[in-house]
Amino acid sequence: MVQLVERVGDRVIGGLAHVGGVVMMLARIISTLPKLPRSLGLTVDQMMAMGVNSLPLVAITSAFTGMVASVQTAYQFRDYTPMVLLGSAVGKMVLIELGPVLTALVVAGRVGASIAAELGTMKVTEQIDALETLAVDPIRYLALPRFVSGMIMLPVLVIMADVIAILGGMFVAVFAVGVSAETFTRGLRLYFQFRDVFGGLFKAVIFGMIIAVMGCYQGFNAGWGAGGVGRATTRAVVYSCLLILIFDYVVAELVFR
Repeated sequence: MVQLVERVGDRVIGGLAHVGGVVMMLARIISTLPKLPRSLGLTVDQMMAMGVNSLPLVAITSAFTGMVASVQTAYQFRDYTPMVLLGSAVGKMVLIELGPVLTALVVAGRVGASIAAELGTMKVTEQIDALETLAVDPIRYLALPRFVSGMIMLPVLVIMADVIAILGGMFVAVFAVGVSAETFTRGLRLYFQFRDVFGGLFKAVIFGMIIAVMGCYQGFNAGWGAGGVGRATTRAVVYSCLLILIFDYVVAELVFR
């Protein structure tokens, strides 16, 4: 019993230490924002890696997300709700929830793992120590460009994902459900609110910050050897996905309450 209590206590203390470490890293990154002009080239490179290179995967995911949303909504609406509301339902689902969350989860799996693996490898090969020896701030040189890129590129990816998902939903509505394109788009405009777009993009900014910070934190604190890098990569993806879902609820309470 004593050993169990000690193990639980160690886990709790370790968890609190990680939370404190993440908050401190976020504070250090924010404090280096005035130095961003010195890292513009690195930031553009990261925007390409995080945004442009993720576009094919996001496009495929969002297209089938819109198709599934249209099929499932039409199945539930049939014989009960006018089909003119199909476009409204698909648009609301995509803009508020499916677009930002699924895009963030896909990017967390692809980009978050890449950040943790890259920085973890630099940690175990002592490249980060070499930067400090050369009087180069690793946070400004490595973490800041990834943080800014995540904040910028994830909303861009979400906008493109929303458009592709709605087009996919309309395609299925026209060719599989039998709803005309004019009826679908009329329903899409019927209950459209700018707050839906704002809420989805605000979520995307928060999710981009989460992915970048968690990837950087786990990479900077990776254990030694290939096993340490592998564990850091796994933790970066798992913790990013958990925090995305948690903050999805928090932002929904703030914006859509």
